[in-house]
Amino acid sequence: MPAEQFRHVRTWVFDLDNTLYPPQMRLFDQIEVRMTDWVMQALGVDRDHADHLRATYWQLYGTTLAGLMAEHRIDPEAYLADVHDIDFSVLSPDPVLARRIAALPGRRIVYTNADAPYAHRVLAARGLTGLFDAVYGVEHAGYRPKPERQAFETVFALDQLDPTRAAMFEDDARNLAAPHAMGMKTVHIAPEPEPADHIHHHAADLSDFLSRLTGDV
Repeated sequence: MPAEQFRHVRTWVFDLDNTLYPPQMRLFDQIEVRMTDWVMQALGVDRDHADHLRATYWQLYGTTLAGLMAEHRIDPEAYLADVHDIDFSVLSPDPVLARRIAALPGRRIVYTNADAPYAHRVLAARGLTGLFDAVYGVEHAGYRPKPERQAFETVFALDQLDPTRAAMFEDDARNLAAPHAMGMKTVHIAPEPEPADHIHHHAADLSDFLSRLTGDV
């Protein structure tokens, strides 16, 4: 049973986008449009090329931002503020998920490749404000993104968590490789599983998986 495999966990680490809300809410679609628009304006390229760069940098560097910083030395703060200026009304509160997160023993934190101000707005829209002991964004990792191990090490050192007594919930399977190597329990939250040695569990729905850990049905 999953619950037995998590009895040692004292810190629960949650990704944000498409993890603490379902991908069907399509919040990230807005961000992708704004990222493409930003690349077009900043680099003076057409939409097709900007879309290509956005996707290519995400694949090569972990995030579009990391690619833009490496290749074009852009200002990360201005970029993050612009691309996250979106409509949060597509999100809805989830009191059942909130109750199940609250029932987890120990500390609960959010760690996202977005920035912390955006994360707090997502949590508010989902009715999850006040449930987490800390919220970490890419700025807390020196703008290094997941899946880089150094990004995890920086944030985990800041939080003073013990990875061998922690679990990570994440929608991007590649972002679970470093946590697994550091001794964390890993849970892939996505519509379809991606079998890999660094993924311990898969769940299509975070709330349902947490119900199996907390006994909250």
